[in-house]
Parts: sequence; C-alpha cells; structure tokens
Amino acid sequence: MSEENRNINSSLLRNNIYAAEKIEVEEGKKGFFARLKAGLTKTRDNIVRGIDSVFNGYSTIDEEFYEELEEILIMGDIGISATGEIIERLKEQVDERHLKEPSECRQLLVDSIREQMRVDEAAYEFEKRQSVVMIIGVNGVGKTTTVGKLAGKLKDSGRSVLIAAADTFRAAAGDQLAEWARRADVPMIGGKEGADPASVVFDAVNAAKARGVDVLLIDTAGRLHNKKNLMEELRKMDRIIDREFPGIHRENLIVLDGTTGQNAIFQAREFADVADLTGIVLTKMDGTAKGGIAVAIQSELKVPVKYIGVGETIEDLQKFDPDQFVNALFDIPPSQYS
Repeated sequence: MSEENRNINSSLLRNNIYAAEKIEVEEGKKGFFARLKAGLTKTRDNIVRGIDSVFNGYSTIDEEFYEELEEILIMGDIGISATGEIIERLKEQVDERHLKEPSECRQLLVDSIREQMRVDEAAYEFEKRQSVVMIIGVNGVGKTTTVGKLAGKLKDSGRSVLIAAADTFRAAAGDQLAEWARRADVPMIGGKEGADPASVVFDAVNAAKARGVDVLLIDTAGRLHNKKNLMEELRKMDRIIDREFPGIHRENLIVLDGTTGQNAIFQAREFADVADLTGIVLTKMDGTAKGGIAVAIQSELKVPVKYIGVGETIEDLQKFDPDQFVNALFDIPPSQYS
C-alpha cells in the first residue's frame, strides 16, 4: 500500500471514529433529555399549564396579565427574585417590539427563563485543572451518590481521581462510598466510623499531592444547617485544604434535593455562611413538581447549577444545560431551538 493510500485510510479511520463518538454523545444527550422531560412532567403541569392559561385567557397585555404570570411563576417555585427579573425583561421586550397580543410574547417568556439559567463555561474549570472538590449538604440529598457519579465521569474523561470518605458519622457511609469507588475504578481514602473527618481530609489532601492526582473528591457528612458543631467541622476541613494545598483550585459543590423547593435555597444560604459555594448539584429532579427551583436558585444565590440528576445511574447525572432544561420543561423538541 502506498504512503498516500495509508494516509487516506488513516484519515478515513479518524473521521469514522470521530463520527461514531459524536453519534454516541448525541444519543446520550437524547436519552438524558427523554428522562429529564419525563421527570419534569409534574413541574410542567404545575407551571406551563398555568402560563398557557394566562396567554390563552387574556386578550390584552396589561398589568393584570403580568400580575397573573408573576403569581404562577412564584407559585411554581421559580422564586420572587428570578420571577421579578423575568417579568421585567418581558415587559421591556414587549415595549420594544410593540406587541399587543399575549400569545405573541410566550416565546419571549420562554427565552427569558432560558437566559436566567445560563452557566458560564468557566464553571467547569475544575475538570481541567488539578482541583480539590468538597461535596456538602444536609442528610439524604444524595451526596455520596453524587461523589461516585462524578468520580466515574471524571475517570471516563481521562482524569485521575481520588475519593476521600470524610463522612465518618453515618453508619456504613464508608462502605457505600467504597462501592461507588469500585464501580468508578478509582482509589479511596477513608477513616473508621467515628473518626475525625478532618484527619481523613488531611490524609487525602497529602495523598493527592504525593500522587499528583488531578481531582480529589471529598464526601462529607450530611450536616443539618442548624447544627453548629458540624458546621464548624466543615470550616475546619476547609482550613486544612487551604493550609496543606495552598493555591490549589477549589470547588465547594452543595447538593440540594429538587423536591424540597424553596427550602433548598434556605439550606444553601446557611452553608454559604461557612463555605464559599462555587456550584450546585440538583438531585431527584425526576418526578418533582418543584423543578422551578432550578430557575430560582441561581438568581437567589448567584451560584450556578452545575449538575442535575434525574435517576440512580451514572448517566442520570449530567452537566446542567439551560437549553435542554427549558426545552424539557416546555416540551420543545431540541431541533426547534437553535
């Protein structure tokens, strides 16, 4: 075979591999979109039907029309702050375009909600740099599961990962995390039940430094935001990371249960008092009627939603995509939005 033919074959092979990988990624997105759409059914019934009833029930765009929309958005857990910004943006666009019919501004409302949820690309910087990521939140929101899923995703993307099992309070927490570490095929450092969580963090940080690990994921105990001693323990772990690994890229991701609605914002605010929150992981979004919290939370806290979960498998935790979320919420086929 000539050199020219070998180069052509090599190029074709690369193109085929690229095409196959692209198809696999697109199929994965379609699969997640279908699960997200199904999971948001109750939220869609709660919000979208009410919005559509306003657009269909009013003949003119007046203050009463805006007030009715505002009430539906707030009742749908989109929150007062986010709702205010969405309605103000809608009013400005209606005036600029001299719209008269309520039906003409439905798409403007959808796009306004979409814009409210934008996530900066820099939000995922930790995936590219050597980083320490602490996963925090109250009991039962899915922190340990989130650590395991993130470990698997990072490992699959070619990053070296170390897990720290710093939840030494909950019985069998270490065993649960060890199973996730086994599935993700990543090493784990942990302590015995009742051990000092800060000592686990100390050992894990130094192990990550010595091994040159790309990402250290720290699973913490489910802290009730009103338990001062546990919150102080969180501060202590934070100080250890700063002292032992100065200059390392830091992430503090808070895991919130999407079914709790506005209470999730209250929890996040409490944690923000003791840790610099850099991102939110919204779990249990499948089947909740309070999915509007995904819109509210970024506006209220100025902290981006970085991941969203709609199930138990690794594939059911994905980077938060506002286009995908709004399409699923309003039942818009992705092909119709570009």
